[in-house]
Amino acid sequence: MKFTAAQIAGILEGEVVGNPDAEVFKLAKIEEGTKGSLTFLSNPKYLNFIYSTEATITIVNRSFEPEQAITTTLIKVEDAYQSFSKLLEYYNQVKLMKSGVEQPSVISENVSYGDNLYLGSFCYLGKNVVIGNNVKIYPNTFVGDNVSIGDNTILFAGVRIYSETIIGANCTLHSGCIIGSDGFGFAPTEEGTFNKIPQIGNVIIEDNVDIGSCTTIDRATLGSTIIKKGVKLDNQIQIAHNVEIGENSVIAAQTGVAGSTKIGHNCMIGGQVGIAGHLTIGNNVRIQAQSGIGKNLADGETVQGSPAFNYGDFSKAYVHFRNLPKIVSDMEDLKKNNL
Repeated sequence: MKFTAAQIAGILEGEVVGNPDAEVFKLAKIEEGTKGSLTFLSNPKYLNFIYSTEATITIVNRSFEPEQAITTTLIKVEDAYQSFSKLLEYYNQVKLMKSGVEQPSVISENVSYGDNLYLGSFCYLGKNVVIGNNVKIYPNTFVGDNVSIGDNTILFAGVRIYSETIIGANCTLHSGCIIGSDGFGFAPTEEGTFNKIPQIGNVIIEDNVDIGSCTTIDRATLGSTIIKKGVKLDNQIQIAHNVEIGENSVIAAQTGVAGSTKIGHNCMIGGQVGIAGHLTIGNNVRIQAQSGIGKNLADGETVQGSPAFNYGDFSKAYVHFRNLPKIVSDMEDLKKNNL
């Protein structure tokens, strides 16, 4: 896709200084700009690069006045950083503006879908699937029987949605994530083997949820595993059966949440955190990276460590831990001197 300086200025309500017909088809950092690229300048530390950049168009603040000769066409706006972010969002929307059903693909009986569906090649839609308006389903995606998908949701390539899953509006599921696979439920026998417990619940994902690549969310044994609206999950996260995650909570990569744990709203959980099963994590909780959670946490707690405890206490204890060799040495000296 190509855009002219005049078109970009129109989107951003900016002013062109230079060639309004200058065309760009890619984005670049200002120090790496080449012919045909669009960049921006907002941080004064990068000011010198505007005089050497080969980018065709550069977005700058209205207050910017060059002190040397420049070759790049300028688009002056109120806030260059915010305008560039707005342009990225616009570009992404245009890039994802696909519709139609590609072949080969399979649409089973009693499937219904709204306007502007995009269904990529090698996709499978099971029986009784219901899909809203403006949904994008990229190639090699599986959607099982009786699944519901809300308006404006995007399933990127290779997503797997098991049967009975309910997905809300304005959700984004990235490549390789698996929603609704069986929970890890097995009962030990007297012979030392394990019998599988049927997992007959489902997964409910509410509106405005983002799920990263290769994240897995298990179906409930009974009832539902629930991801509430506004939740953001990073890549490679494991959410077990019957877990509930409250509104607007965010979880970083490689975290695992065991079965039946309830997490409150507006929580922030760092990477590589392990949370045991059947716990209650309160609202507005902060869990630092690589922590191990084995007990309930009250609203507003901030914890770190494995097992995790109060973040302030952890920081103080860690200072003493770092000084442990010196402390031991001092104690040995005291013993030697019979003090």
